Amino acid sequence: MIAIELRGINKSFGPVHANKDVALNIDKGTIHGIIGENGAGKSTLMSILYGFYEADSGDVLINGEVTRIRSSHEAIAAGIGMVHQHFMLVDPFSVVENVMLGAEGGALLDKGIDKTREELERLKREYGLEVPVDSLAGDLPVGLQQRVEILKALYRGAQILILDEPTGVLTPQETDQLFRILKALKDQGVTVILITHKLQEIMAVTDGVSVMRGGEMVAHRKTSETSKEELAELMVGRKVLLKVDKEAAQPQEAALKVEGLSVIGADGVARLDNVSLSVRRGEIVGVAGVSGNGQSELLAALSGIVAPSKGKIALNGTTITREKPLDASEFRDLGVAHVPEDRHRMGLVTAFTADESAILGYHRDEAYNGAILMKRNAIVEDCAQKMADFDVRPPNPKLKSANFSGGNQQKIVLAREMAQKPNVLLVGQPTRGVDIGAIEYIHKNLVAMRDAGAAVLLVSVELEEIMSLSDRILVMFEGRIVGEVDAKDANERMLGLMMANANPETDPNGKAQAAGDMQEGAEL
Repeated sequence: MIAIELRGINKSFGPVHANKDVALNIDKGTIHGIIGENGAGKSTLMSILYGFYEADSGDVLINGEVTRIRSSHEAIAAGIGMVHQHFMLVDPFSVVENVMLGAEGGALLDKGIDKTREELERLKREYGLEVPVDSLAGDLPVGLQQRVEILKALYRGAQILILDEPTGVLTPQETDQLFRILKALKDQGVTVILITHKLQEIMAVTDGVSVMRGGEMVAHRKTSETSKEELAELMVGRKVLLKVDKEAAQPQEAALKVEGLSVIGADGVARLDNVSLSVRRGEIVGVAGVSGNGQSELLAALSGIVAPSKGKIALNGTTITREKPLDASEFRDLGVAHVPEDRHRMGLVTAFTADESAILGYHRDEAYNGAILMKRNAIVEDCAQKMADFDVRPPNPKLKSANFSGGNQQKIVLAREMAQKPNVLLVGQPTRGVDIGAIEYIHKNLVAMRDAGAAVLLVSVELEEIMSLSDRILVMFEGRIVGEVDAKDANERMLGLMMANANPETDPNGKAQAAGDMQEGAEL
């Protein structure tokens, strides 16, 4: 039986035709993946199905019946639930209170709470969704918060469940647990739609997959009859190299040394706790960890955005401490370039034109300034060259930064920082929200920087990216480095245990044991 059928779905936003005659059938009780580059139309299509938008034309059929969905309330009534990438929980509320929110069942809450608690116990038993129902949502780890979101949808009767990039903040172990839950839902007849850019997840958990490109549905495949390589080519329209192509590193002397670095927040909590590390010229050191475990603060401290509370940073013969801090411009003068984790908040001014964004932080350089006024022609020519070097599309220096796709925005930031030929390159989440074709290009350029002698410190929540690009891998947990391993000896299970601080094979200083011992511990 077909659970969802979309016929000729069209949706435009002004001149942008986001969905073009989209057709899609999804069988009941299956897990179906939907993939595509940024701007391919995936989110718009799911927003139509969940009632955020209404299609300009076309029909939505649920269980064979044409269904008009004009709001999320109507979607829920049709048996559709959605788990968003950013969870919609009220942190000070308990699990029970979050689940019943919006479905209280009347002014007297006691009966509603009792009914919700009883239904939660049934759902927990039926689907294996174990959650402490009286705990505050804000006190739960992200994996359990996600379970609460799934329980919310099931409590409202969802038989069709949409998950948008569900593993972005999960450890590999939590991802495995999620996939077991999705398979249990499928076994109970629930239809699951998985939106993800991670092709390995599509191959691991889905029964079928549909590919969108340029607003159109370009392919449908049974997962058992396709491959990551074919899906990548269908998404981009050309062959894509999925594996990072790099020679063995030839590390030289250390360009960056950090000893006992701590950063204390305004609330008195240590965001970085006694971190020591080094990065040598000619190597990429990856920092793995679930988001929010000190990686952002590490990049901020090493780029001069925040001052150390304790410890020291050694760069190019200069030592930076709490007593002798430097600001971000002084770090740049010492040969540090920084690609921030959030390109919109820290990497670009989206209202600026591309040529203006392409010199941010370096706008005082002599190359861009005359005696009184800035050299506008030189700035435009410089941006045009960077766009050519980094294949930025469209190659228009006067186009507003906001009007580029996420991947091309990221290329502008990378081009700006890499053009400085830095001694140390700090890179945060280099491919977050970036198309698979741009990912290939970004990875190639990071390896080229390493091979040119730069010391590269890479922070990413994508374990596959960390393992593919890095020569050495550090793992952070609650502001501390809890393990270090040679990349060639690493695997996802090993790193996942370390990311959860659950690895038994660590010494009192938190350093991982020899790779062989680590491997043995990971296989327990």
